[in-house]
Amino acid sequence: MDISIPNNKKAQAAMEFLMTYGWAILVVLAAIAALAYFGVLSPEKFLGEKCILEPGLACVSHKVEPAKVTIVLGQNKGRTIIVNSITVGSCSGTFTETMLSGTDHTFVIGGSCSNGLQKESFKGDITIGYTEKETNLTKTAFGNLNTKIE
Repeated sequence: MDISIPNNKKAQAAMEFLMTYGWAILVVLAAIAALAYFGVLSPEKFLGEKCILEPGLACVSHKVEPAKVTIVLGQNKGRTIIVNSITVGSCSGTFTETMLSGTDHTFVIGGSCSNGLQKESFKGDITIGYTEKETNLTKTAFGNLNTKIE
């Protein structure tokens, strides 16, 4: 009994084609992964500044310096609040500022914190502790801040 293997030149050519392009695609994916890992493709570098807080509180303006953060908060919760504490990144401060609904106030936080060097990117979480004056309930608001250090 004679068993012969048929000539599979087409199958071999197809496998070589797939292997060649497969390795090329793998190299491209590895290069993209390396760029993303080292932050070259980081969207923060291409997006502008942003300061986001929960509804009822607004980040009207902000300035981050190497040792302090200045933030202008707007309050529109419909009730009077007393701001007790604000933390932005590694900067924190305690306050007793009463804010009526519809008003803004400037808070300077820090003096001994380290935010980085000028022209570097800054990304930090914002935590605001406040008390509702009418109900005497203590609450916490959260947000985040992305900007350049001035």
